[in-house]
Amino acid sequence: MKRREFITLLGGAAALWPCNGLAQSPPKRPLIGFLGAGSKAAGARYYSGFPVGMRDFGYAEGRDYGVEDRYADGDASRLPLLAEELVRLKPDVILVATTPGVLAAKQATASIPIVGVNLTDPAGFGLVASEARPGTNVTGILYRLEGMAEKQVEIALDLMPGATNMGILVDVNNPTNMLQRREVEAAAGKSGMSITTVDVRTVDEIGAAIQTFVRERASIVVVLASAMLVNARRQIATFALVSRLPTAYSFREHVEDGGLISYGIDLRQNFRRGAYFVDRILKVRSRAICR
Repeated sequence: MKRREFITLLGGAAALWPCNGLAQSPPKRPLIGFLGAGSKAAGARYYSGFPVGMRDFGYAEGRDYGVEDRYADGDASRLPLLAEELVRLKPDVILVATTPGVLAAKQATASIPIVGVNLTDPAGFGLVASEARPGTNVTGILYRLEGMAEKQVEIALDLMPGATNMGILVDVNNPTNMLQRREVEAAAGKSGMSITTVDVRTVDEIGAAIQTFVRERASIVVVLASAMLVNARRQIATFALVSRLPTAYSFREHVEDGGLISYGIDLRQNFRRGAYFVDRILKVRSRAICR
């Protein structure tokens, strides 16, 4: 699947950020804050897309910009504190991996530009006024659009024709999973399948969740998109394989680490595309022109 099929760009926000007047001293090297929801090690393969994207625009890390990064290691409860740490460093822009991270960053600052590279329903979560005209300090890329859940269910049925019970693995700490869950449930309902939903709060609960699906005779399980579940992709794949339980995912990283099939965006390309927004923001701020 091509990345562009599932990306909407939120434009026009950069011009709305406050301008502090003409610089009175030589410009300092821009500082970019980065807030990751997973671990640095587990997310390295897709986080690395950002510096590649920056090189596309002529920036070299260390020479043209600095980075301060913080990682929640799959624990969403840490995001607000980490966001506040980054804001205190006064970066020129904050790049954020997930919608929960953007929510935390938006709570911590209304003035520093925020680029979310994997946004879900930003207007519904109050992050922007609308996708066409954000009207806030948030911009970025949508990774989940209308119709995606139906396609995931369709692929699951292609894998398991005649399936009667679909399992859904939900990260209840991630607010976007509630939206995803409703979409998948609605799509599965149209196909006449019964649904078994299992909520998890920590990685330690995943093994028991898989066993619940087995007891309930789920034909296939859809694993929703969340940083914690991507972080735990090897554990999920191992438990599913041992239990002989087919699983479908939103991200290819799951499949690369042992999962069965995925349908969704390329996370690394989203991070690479995030550099486009950062470049625009840095150029606007460096000119410091008040309109």
